Amino acid sequence: MQPADATPVVLLAIDDEPGSLELVAAALGHLDGLEILTATDPVIGVEMVQRRHPHIVLVDLMMPKMNGMQVLDRIVEIDPATEVILMTAHYSTESAVEAIKRGACDYLNKPLDIHRLRQRIGELMARTMQMNRASRLDSELLGTCRFQDIVGRSPLMLDVFAQITRVAPHFNTVLLSGATGTGKELVSAALHKLSPNSNGPFVVCNCSAIVETLFESELFGHVRGAFTGAVQDKVGFFEQANGGTLFLDEIGEMPIAAQAKLLRALQNREIQRVGSPVTRKVNVRIVAATNRDLRTLSANKEFREDLYYRLAMVEIKLPRLNERKEDLPLLEKDMIERFAGMYNKPIRGLTRRAQALLARYSWPGNVRELENALGHACMMAEGDTIDVRDFPEHLQKQTATSLPDGDVLLPLDELGRRHARTVLERMGGNKVQAAEVLGISRATLYRLLEETHAEEPKAVLSA
Repeated sequence: MQPADATPVVLLAIDDEPGSLELVAAALGHLDGLEILTATDPVIGVEMVQRRHPHIVLVDLMMPKMNGMQVLDRIVEIDPATEVILMTAHYSTESAVEAIKRGACDYLNKPLDIHRLRQRIGELMARTMQMNRASRLDSELLGTCRFQDIVGRSPLMLDVFAQITRVAPHFNTVLLSGATGTGKELVSAALHKLSPNSNGPFVVCNCSAIVETLFESELFGHVRGAFTGAVQDKVGFFEQANGGTLFLDEIGEMPIAAQAKLLRALQNREIQRVGSPVTRKVNVRIVAATNRDLRTLSANKEFREDLYYRLAMVEIKLPRLNERKEDLPLLEKDMIERFAGMYNKPIRGLTRRAQALLARYSWPGNVRELENALGHACMMAEGDTIDVRDFPEHLQKQTATSLPDGDVLLPLDELGRRHARTVLERMGGNKVQAAEVLGISRATLYRLLEETHAEEPKAVLSA
């Protein structure tokens, strides 16, 4: 019995024989939560797929106008998440394998075995309902797992949220450390919003983008005539941020000479414009961020030790995305919703194989790289579901540098084929269980096994 508010699972049967469609409707009509659509014309059937996006499609292999394989290809183009089952009275191993390779999830013989049909559709319904429930839960979790525009529920991120909450009311300076793309600007904005200066301005200064000779002018401003080209007075970042927060991004790139002047401004809470004898008091909270190890830079005399200790009275370290993989589903949902709205597309999520690809990837560029990949995929997606083919090419063609226990270089697809064969052996040859363990569709597993078989004569290492 499905919940009253659950979305029904939609099944479309396409067959040019009306009697076959009547049999399917009679066999499956008792299943609670299943809506059955039928079409005797494959062209109309494809139009119904475009219009209704059914979860499951039963397709006869031999039909006029379009055969089952052609219909399968069109369905995969329209919505790769659709579960397609081919039906035929002319079974052959070659056509079955071909159907699986092209994206079908099963291949049934005619006359249909009613018990087998009910069992298979029941399994697919259960999986669809489970995915729908998971999607609804993720939507609900987004609200509870969002902290000041930062999404996360992993222990590492919950610890970051706790640190922000404790530090924000009291800080004068905070140092954020972490790899590029981990969300340091979002954390700095959260610190500002929760601080007593939240009504003041939040000003961003990218230290790596400032020419060395202009640092003092950019930070503290200048008066007209202070140097060649100073044709009018200029307000620096400190004055712009007065009464609020100044975010100094990439602080490790600041030249030593500018560091000395920054330290003096932090100590005295006053600044002096270049070319002016007048000092000005400022009320500015400083959040500095770096992807470099400032302690090591200080030991190597590349960063002032006294400035480091001034900035790092409180240091918040941000984890890499690869260290917080529990947050991936929520981040994916949040970003897809945002980009779908931005591009005015009805994108509702990812196919299972796309989810598996993102879960396996190491994300060296962290959250920023994930955002880039999903933004690209949302632009490229033609249907309402993102598939592997929609991601940037480097994600589709991941490569491995070495085997875990040796120094032999192999491409990732070869490692994948060998691992799939090993898992299948351990599952006693049960392909359904092997696909579930690997987190891939059976179509993908069949493809891997076919490629493994083709490569066996020239294999150079045992699996």
